[in-house]
Amino acid sequence: MNSRIAFLVSSTLVICLITTTISAFVGGNETDYQALLQLKSMITHDPYDALSSWNTSFHFCDWSGVSCGKQNKRVTALVLVSQGLEGSLSPHVGNLSFLGHFSLSNNSFQGRIPHELGRLSRLRFLYLGSNKFSGAIPTNLSRCSNIERLGLYQNKLVGSIPKEMSFLTKLAHIQIDANNLTGGIPPDLGNITSMEEFTASGNPLGGSIPDTLGRWRSLTSFYLGGCNLSGTIPHSIFNLSLLTNFTLAENQLTGSLPPAVGEMLPNLERLQLRQNQLTGPLPPSLSNCSKFRILEVNFNSFSGKLTIDFAKLKYINYLLLGKNTFGFGEADDMKFFDSLKNCSRLTLLYLNDCQFQGVLPTSIGNLSDQLSLLLLGENHFYGNLPSAIGNLVGLTLLSLRDNRFTGKIPSTIGKLQNLQVAYLSNNQFSGPIPDDIGNLSLLTKLWLQSNRLEYIPSSMGNCHNLLELRLADNQLSGRIPKQLVQLSSLTIMLNLSQNNLFGSLPAEVGELKMLTSLDLSQNNLSGNIPSSLAGCTSLSFLSLRANLFQGMVPQSLSFMRGVITLDLSQNNLSGQIPGFLERLVLLEYVNLSFNDLEGEVPVLGVFANASAFSVLGNTRLCGGLPELGLPKCNETRDKHKKRKSQPSQLSRNEQFMKVSYAQLLKATNGFSQANLIGEGGFSSVYKGILDDHDDRCVVVKVIHLQNRGAHRSFTAECEVWRSIRHRNLLKIITSCSSLDFQGNDFKALVYEFMPNGSLHDWLHSNVTKTKLNLLQRINILIDVASALDYLHNHCLPAIIHCDLKPSNILLDDDMVAHVGDFGLARFLGANSNKNSTSSIRGTIGYAPPEYGVGSKMTSSGDVYSFGILLLEVMTGKRPTDNIFIEGLTLHRFAYMALPDHVTDVLDDDLLNFLQEDAIPTIAADVKKIEECMASTVKLGVSCSVDSPAQRMNIVNVVHELQHILDTLQNS
Repeated sequence: MNSRIAFLVSSTLVICLITTTISAFVGGNETDYQALLQLKSMITHDPYDALSSWNTSFHFCDWSGVSCGKQNKRVTALVLVSQGLEGSLSPHVGNLSFLGHFSLSNNSFQGRIPHELGRLSRLRFLYLGSNKFSGAIPTNLSRCSNIERLGLYQNKLVGSIPKEMSFLTKLAHIQIDANNLTGGIPPDLGNITSMEEFTASGNPLGGSIPDTLGRWRSLTSFYLGGCNLSGTIPHSIFNLSLLTNFTLAENQLTGSLPPAVGEMLPNLERLQLRQNQLTGPLPPSLSNCSKFRILEVNFNSFSGKLTIDFAKLKYINYLLLGKNTFGFGEADDMKFFDSLKNCSRLTLLYLNDCQFQGVLPTSIGNLSDQLSLLLLGENHFYGNLPSAIGNLVGLTLLSLRDNRFTGKIPSTIGKLQNLQVAYLSNNQFSGPIPDDIGNLSLLTKLWLQSNRLEYIPSSMGNCHNLLELRLADNQLSGRIPKQLVQLSSLTIMLNLSQNNLFGSLPAEVGELKMLTSLDLSQNNLSGNIPSSLAGCTSLSFLSLRANLFQGMVPQSLSFMRGVITLDLSQNNLSGQIPGFLERLVLLEYVNLSFNDLEGEVPVLGVFANASAFSVLGNTRLCGGLPELGLPKCNETRDKHKKRKSQPSQLSRNEQFMKVSYAQLLKATNGFSQANLIGEGGFSSVYKGILDDHDDRCVVVKVIHLQNRGAHRSFTAECEVWRSIRHRNLLKIITSCSSLDFQGNDFKALVYEFMPNGSLHDWLHSNVTKTKLNLLQRINILIDVASALDYLHNHCLPAIIHCDLKPSNILLDDDMVAHVGDFGLARFLGANSNKNSTSSIRGTIGYAPPEYGVGSKMTSSGDVYSFGILLLEVMTGKRPTDNIFIEGLTLHRFAYMALPDHVTDVLDDDLLNFLQEDAIPTIAADVKKIEECMASTVKLGVSCSVDSPAQRMNIVNVVHELQHILDTLQNS
């Protein structure tokens, strides 16, 4: 018995010791300790080791981000801001009953906001902004009766704003902007009389602004931009005299502003009403808002004379009044310019498209030397441009386009040495371009087209940062200064068309190595086309149309492999059509009409499509496509042509190199795992080097003949490759059908190697260090759509790809897309019905729904696959993503975001590029870019509808995408 008693006593001591240790560690509060551990357990990624101290080596009150009360050691604050944390928020956070400050802002938490937060009756500050929380705002947050600040901005919250929030009588700050909240603004929120800041911009709320919000007498900041609001602004809102920031931009609000708005809201620093449907005059009482920093009322229908006394607005930085209907054409319409001289902090003045008429006053020169952007375009200004414009030495952008200015461009413009962008096009400026323009060393864009200018100064060669120069449609004469074509900075455009320039094209033109568009058409340029022009290896557009060029087209132009449009028409060119033109794989259109060319018209490449070229007016040409109606060439030449271009039975063996199994084995290092770059159901794909063929880098697709259907896939692909050739299709080099060293059948296809991998890699893999920007994505989509247009509409019989997806889109050195893998392709036509249906129906997620019920394969099926691919390119989400459950598909995901919330579903990498790209950040340009993105997503939705009959025609898709690209490039 004594030993048993001793054992029990010993055990009791051990238990007491353990209990004492735990008690000492958790400070007597196991609940808070366990709640924090539960929170940590649901964090799946901690890149900065923010929670490394959350272990038994430290008391939980000493854990990073945790603060406790001094007496009771209960958690009073939990702050883990900008730590890169990923995971979901544990409902056990509701057990931290003494928590007063809780912030997880700027992390990557996802899932729902736990309703258990409603237990935290002591909570004063709740910040969960800039995360990925989804679902609705929990209604029982209304039980947090002491809450003062609520930050849920920049998440993916849906549903409506809970009217129960009106019970939070201490709430002063609500930040719920940049979510997907709908259902309007609950009028009950007007009961929160403590409100100081209400931010809900960027939610598709809809409805009108409740009159009850006029009870927020302590309100200083009111942000409801981009909320799809309609109706008028309630008069009660204008009684909130403490308002400093008032934003209702990008809605559909109507009505006018109260005449006394300036007296009613004297503390305004920011008034943003742009992009609404507001009417009436802009009240002169706004002069009373002496604290104004930002006034944005552009893109409305305000009218009448502009009578605000800007002299009283000495702190104003941004003044945007454009896209309204100010001015009556009266003598004092421009008087307001005089009062702007006191605005010494003004950096942006936007008056585009305001219907102003009259002479621009010389007081323009009195504007702030801090003024960076001055936009006066699309008005009716006339007369001379005041020389005082040279006083605005802070200008980086000057827009005077689409007015009626006359006289010379003042030489004082040369004083604007910070100027980067100048739009002076579509006026009536005359005389020479001033020599002083050469002083503008930072200039990147200069638009002077559609004026009456007469001479190009050689000093323009000093503009060493110039990317784009437009001088078309003037009266320019003389020779092209060689200094101009030596501007290696020119990368976007050089347009000198529709002038009277003469002489030869300077040989120095070859120094424009990065230029993408060169237009010298409709001048009097003569002599031979210089062979040095081949140095412009980045050109995609070249027009020498309607000049006096003579001689032969230089063979050296074959180095311009990126050219898409080439126009040499209406000259005096002679000799034969150069053979290299049919080998320029990106060439979409060539115009050689009305020259003196002779000989045979090619039939390959661009010359295989009668609508893609013109040779009219060359009376000594022969042969070519039958549609041309040209006479046959002599018999000897005709036979030679047949021998050269007719394909063989399998895969044009006369044109393609011959390779053996042994060569492919060697090229791929024995089909080694190191060379393996992809695998599918029917094949393995290897990278290789054909050292017997100039060390050519190739891709070898080895067919798994043991797999059912693989032989048929190989045959189908050979059949297709025999019939097609297009710049956006993967180029096949040859095929190999023989025996391996064990006597087994061996079949392989050899393709040109694409150094930039697949589109799938760029969208979803970490292999690529950089990501695709918006222009790259649109260009890739145009390439793919062009390939489908060719297959569907320019091949006889038409070809259906049947397996379009990102892994089958390959990218070359120049990021040009090439469609590959025709193993499931089918021919359409009277003799191909047996191939129109198959048990093989493409890839899950990309195959159209009708294939799943046995429908025949059609071109509209490819269009569906293209639509899904487009949406994947824009959203960064695969159609098989885990979020697509319970009826939600990629198509519906995108459809629900149209038309106004496309940015909510775009790929994060794409949005990051938009923030970083050097695209002008004027509101109109940003809006145009957003509209282009919305139009692109809408295309994808239109292509991927369930009904085949309702899907877009691929021809229209190509045109729409090209229009979107043109709009972006002109932004």
